Amino acid sequence: MTVRKYLVLAGVTIFAAMGDSLLAYGMRQVGSLSWHHLPEVILAVFNPWVALGVLLLLGFFASYMTALSWADLTYVLPATSLGYVLLALIARFWLHEDVTSSRWLGILLISAGVGFVTQGPALTHHPPASVSEECLPAIASTRAEP
Repeated sequence: MTVRKYLVLAGVTIFAAMGDSLLAYGMRQVGSLSWHHLPEVILAVFNPWVALGVLLLLGFFASYMTALSWADLTYVLPATSLGYVLLALIARFWLHEDVTSSRWLGILLISAGVGFVTQGPALTHHPPASVSEECLPAIASTRAEP
C-alpha cells in the first residue's frame, strides 16, 4: 500500500470519530428531538457543532468511497476500526462519558482483528468475464416470452 492509501484510511478513521463526537456534542446542546416536530430536526443542523460534525461526516463519506474504490469492504471496514479507540478516548475525555471496562475490552478485541485483516490482500482479484458472460443478463431481459 502507498502512503496516499494509508492517508485515506486515516482520513476515514479521523473524520468518522471527530464527526460523530461533534455531532453528539452539538445534539446535547440542541436537546431531545422528535420526528413529530420536523422543523426542530431541520433547525438542529444550524447548531455550529452539529454543522461541523455533519461536514466532517461528509469528509468521512468521501474518504470511505475513495477507499472502497481500491479495496474490498472486508478490508476497509476493519482497517478503519481503530476509529473506535479514538472515539472512545474522545467520548471519555472530551464528552466525559463513562466508558466501562467491558466497552474497552470490546474495543480492544475489535482492534485486535485489524491485525488479521492486514495479513490479507486489500483487493480480491477476479478473472475478467468474457464479453458473452457480461451480455447474457441484458440479452435475457430483452427477450419476451410467448
